[in-house]
Amino acid sequence: VFAGGQTLTPIYERLAAPELSLPDLHGKTVTLADYRGEVVVVNFWASWCPPCVSEMQSMQRGSGWLAQHRGRFIAINMGEEPDVVAKFLTGRDFTIPVLLDSDGKISSRWGVRRLPATYILDTRGRVAYQALGAREWDNPALLVPLRSLAMEK
Repeated sequence: VFAGGQTLTPIYERLAAPELSLPDLHGKTVTLADYRGEVVVVNFWASWCPPCVSEMQSMQRGSGWLAQHRGRFIAINMGEEPDVVAKFLTGRDFTIPVLLDSDGKISSRWGVRRLPATYILDTRGRVAYQALGAREWDNPALLVPLRSLAMEK
């Protein structure tokens, strides 16, 4: 899918996403099963990654739209300690759930080799698209495929 310089790479053979069970910034464990039935945009990022930081505000703006279409973003911080992540997010208007992969095991299981890396899951928890590098997540043309996923049976 191409949207004004923004691309999503379709995954033609949709396989179940790797399992994910991580703490959020408050210590609550979150799993993908918590979001079954929704389109989930799983974004791997780090505070030291300029492209990751640059896409955060568009992700925040896009999250409101996606929530109206049976979907949500989750942001998985890769390899940083909770206090570093909390300090980085202080004062930022970022309400998307942030999960902590401090040891990088989940990122490795998902095959993340560079940041940002984003995987878009259909309502059955299968990887439908991926995007490597920053995107403008509030670009309507980029969000259309996500709405289509939400309407699948």
